[in-house]
Amino acid sequence: MADNFHTLTFQITTGSHEVALDITDRCTAFLAEHAAGRDGLLNVFVPHATAGIAILETGAGSDDDLLATLRELIPADDRWRHRHGSAGHGRDHVLPGLVAPHATLPVISGQLALGVWQSVVLVDTNGDNPRRTVRLSYLG
Repeated sequence: MADNFHTLTFQITTGSHEVALDITDRCTAFLAEHAAGRDGLLNVFVPHATAGIAILETGAGSDDDLLATLRELIPADDRWRHRHGSAGHGRDHVLPGLVAPHATLPVISGQLALGVWQSVVLVDTNGDNPRRTVRLSYLG
């Protein structure tokens, strides 16, 4: 692998309820080790059929608003054809169609080039699988 490409995975426990978890600090720590003042791209990917990556404000209610909106758009009820798991679990498999399982972000001088209020957030509505893998890949 070229020395301008670095990747790692980490595990995160999301729990038994839907969550929007801020993982910006994990991204920042990875870049501090591998980007070393360089410009490039960070790709954040969650290899699961029931989770996504969002860029949004956290802590001021937007993360909770996102989860509330997802509950309205894709309710956990019996309408879903995908029926294994807990009741309404089929909605979790629709989530990545609305919140993609990846995001590619600019890195400038080794730092994420996010807006003032933006964070990298793992979105998980699937309480059946509380253990998630996140892959960070830097190219620069």
